[in-house]
Amino acid sequence: MKLVVEVVEAQDLIPKDGEGSANAFVEIDFHNQRSRTRSVSKTLNPIWKQKFYFTLDSLESIKKQSIEVSVYNDRKSFPYRNFLGRVRIPGSGVVNRGEESLQRFPLEKKWFFSHVRGEISLKIYISPDPDTPPVEIEPEEEGEKRVKKGKEEVKEFKKVATTRHISKHQSSSPAAVPVKMPALSMSVPAEEYKLKEARLNLGERWPAGDKQVSTYDLVEQMNYLYVRVVKAKDLPPNPLTGSVDPYVDVKLGNYRGTTKHFEKKTTPEWNQVFAFSKDRIQSSVLEVFVRDKEMARDEYMGKVSFDLNEVPTRVPPDSPLAAQWYRLEDLRRAGDTKVRGEIMLAVWMGTQADEAFPEAWHADAAAVQGEGVFSVRSKVYVSPKLWYIRVTVIEAQDIVPVDANRAPEFTTKAQLGNQILKTRVSQSKSLSPTWNEDMVFVAAEPFEEMLVLTVEDRVSPGKDEILGRLVLPLTAIEKRLDHRPVHSRWFNLERYGGFLEPDPRRRELRFASRIHLRICLEGAYHVMDESTMYLSDTRPTARQLWNLPIGVLEVGILGAASLAPMKTRDGHSTTDAYCVAKYSQKWVRTRTILDSFGPRWNEQYTWEVFDPCTVITLGVFDNCHLGGGDGGGNNNGKPAAKDSRIGKVRIRLSTLETDRIYTHSYPLIVLQPSGVKKMGELQLAVRFTCISLMNMVHLYGQPLLPKMHYVQPFSVSQVDSLRYQAMSIVAARLGRAEPPLRREVVEYMLDVDSHMWSMRRSKANFFRIMSVMSGASAMLRWLDEVSMWRNPVTTVLVHVLFVILLWYPELILPTVFLYMFLIGLWNYRFRPRYPPHMDTKLSWAEAVHPDELDEEFDTFPTSKPHDVARMRYDRLRSVAGRIQTVVGDLATQGERLQGVLSWRDPRATALFVLFCLVAAVALYVTPFRMVALVVGLYVFRHPRFRSKLPSPPSNFFKRLPSRIDSLL
Repeated sequence: MKLVVEVVEAQDLIPKDGEGSANAFVEIDFHNQRSRTRSVSKTLNPIWKQKFYFTLDSLESIKKQSIEVSVYNDRKSFPYRNFLGRVRIPGSGVVNRGEESLQRFPLEKKWFFSHVRGEISLKIYISPDPDTPPVEIEPEEEGEKRVKKGKEEVKEFKKVATTRHISKHQSSSPAAVPVKMPALSMSVPAEEYKLKEARLNLGERWPAGDKQVSTYDLVEQMNYLYVRVVKAKDLPPNPLTGSVDPYVDVKLGNYRGTTKHFEKKTTPEWNQVFAFSKDRIQSSVLEVFVRDKEMARDEYMGKVSFDLNEVPTRVPPDSPLAAQWYRLEDLRRAGDTKVRGEIMLAVWMGTQADEAFPEAWHADAAAVQGEGVFSVRSKVYVSPKLWYIRVTVIEAQDIVPVDANRAPEFTTKAQLGNQILKTRVSQSKSLSPTWNEDMVFVAAEPFEEMLVLTVEDRVSPGKDEILGRLVLPLTAIEKRLDHRPVHSRWFNLERYGGFLEPDPRRRELRFASRIHLRICLEGAYHVMDESTMYLSDTRPTARQLWNLPIGVLEVGILGAASLAPMKTRDGHSTTDAYCVAKYSQKWVRTRTILDSFGPRWNEQYTWEVFDPCTVITLGVFDNCHLGGGDGGGNNNGKPAAKDSRIGKVRIRLSTLETDRIYTHSYPLIVLQPSGVKKMGELQLAVRFTCISLMNMVHLYGQPLLPKMHYVQPFSVSQVDSLRYQAMSIVAARLGRAEPPLRREVVEYMLDVDSHMWSMRRSKANFFRIMSVMSGASAMLRWLDEVSMWRNPVTTVLVHVLFVILLWYPELILPTVFLYMFLIGLWNYRFRPRYPPHMDTKLSWAEAVHPDELDEEFDTFPTSKPHDVARMRYDRLRSVAGRIQTVVGDLATQGERLQGVLSWRDPRATALFVLFCLVAAVALYVTPFRMVALVVGLYVFRHPRFRSKLPSPPSNFFKRLPSRIDSLL
């Protein structure tokens, strides 16, 4: 039996939105079961026509109960709704289905001061139908959360609509371009861009003594058959060649793996591991053949067979399975007792937690040959240890210029690898110039490059003559671990190229000059190779300055789903995906899964956490370096030289609850010249474990970066330049690893182009600022409503509160902090349950114009035609003109404030000075509480005592002069 309540409509509701209308919704409460309708915007006569079903204990129980139907106005800000009226319907009057009729109920007050009007139309009856839909019950906190979420979505929709309206009016200007929604983004539902919770069958923690160790409990267990081929001995020679060039062929069903071959060696050692996924095993027999390079494909020297039902199972942390010697047999020759040699093998069943897994040859990558084999393996990388090198050029002595008849222009140039910096021209025209300038470089251990300094004379524009040279090894430079300056030193300059100089006069002056320097390796800074907004590490370079870790981050990279095809191979679309994760100095790369749009990696990695306010970045790429001479795939017949981006995910650790496992599918969203596109989903399991809660809480009061960044900070231009140099060094070093982590991957993970101009990012940042200021603007609107007596009850209560705080000012600060405390407790019910992810609406990617996208993907400097560049320049001038106007208005208001006492306008200043004198005397003789009371009552006065004209203080201020009259 179900109680059915059909909410039809309401009429003549009281306006509550400040614009003569209301955003009404209905909430129904029956026997601790609560449901609500949708909100109907901007009407006093809303129509819902929604049915709700409630469970009945018995027909007798409803007679003793009542149904409460409440109407509310949906608000954007706290308290998120206004009461519009309610109806209480006794259960004794409810009829059965078929007897119901539309009933109109006048809305009643909830308390004495409520302002209510209007009526609501309902149908209420009992349904005996067992197929009635289930009861729509939701807890109060879930209902409030859903209401708030719906409001946010409506707010975002209005924001997009407002922007379209603004863009439509801006299009009348030739410099403005209308904003249109790309068709691509319209075809993808908004739900596709959201985070999804994944239900996965994860592993379990393995016990290890008295504690639990984290070993592959954040991924799904994958079983593999491992075959370790160690070595062979006593191999007979090939009768045809008289020697043996052995290799091993491991065969399991249709899968076949081959070791490398040795030239003329009877005791070869391979020590190679083969892995076959249990899900793809097609045979119950494993065969291991030893062949000779000169033999036919179907011939072999001997083989060993294994029944998979007899293969042992190994589970870490068990020790590795010991390899054994097996005699090679040739079953093709009956009665042949000739010795065929022996081979040492180890065969076992294991999981991806086995230490042999990363270096093993995998059967699903059997198509990869040559150097491409190394590029499909999983690998862990470590970023090089980076140092800042500070070179302070103080002065030089006895510098001999090229031409003694002209005033010298001495500069000092320093070079470290590809980094080149120069001092300004010395103001001293003597032979002992001074500079006192700092130059900062980035270097990586091990130090392989030399620091080269040259003193030059600018003989003409664009031409500098070298007068002296100094080469210093970085290993000889002193390391500094705090802000105390190091000792300066004098260095002799090698002049004119040393002994190779043909001029004997110059050879005599080889050591006549010297330079005064202060050089040190800065160990107290954190060398930033990533954007300051997405830092994954904040520790200084010197290890002795590190704090203890405060937690452990564990990430299970489970797999991907619905990946977009990235290339064409053998006539069909395909994707060879791998995932890269970067946190702190540790990079990890999963193995490459070939020809799959839903790869399953199930690899787990662990990082130490030294600061919770850091970000881990994960990216998915398509491997285009699989060998075969075409990069693993062709795009229109052209070789793919770079690994393609599929998508990226960022997770800020401070947004995660400790000791909780987050299993979600993150949308892989990229912005392309054609628009925003979802490239698939990345499935992750993340857990942040806290080791020391006290240390973590203590960090929230400490500076984010090491103290040297605040004691001796770098300029903004220095930070950008040093970050780019650090990124280049990291990319070069990781590109030399095996397999290499290629430059395009490193640059994408480190956001190397985040500083480039983008109209889309500018709009997104502008609306972020507007969103931040929305709280203050909402408060001002509320105060305006209070002062305009829109709600008399609220205004009276504000007057009472104002008088209380005025007479007891010691309650002001406690009231403010108590209010924030209560707001924090209230918002705890609506706290985010999921980690943040890429937001297409926040990024302003759904409403971006194609030309703006084309500009964002343009090179620097531009490679576009002249007319396109000119149009974009004009558009930029239009935007900059608006910003210029706003900045000018702000400057004008500030200058007017300064001009009050400047006597620029003698009459205005005289009036203000006289007013100050009168105010000083009046405030001296009048109690402050009385003055504040009069001012407060004046501000909150009734509208009938107000004038539509501006106030006299506002008129006086706007008449004050500013310096805009002096602008050209």
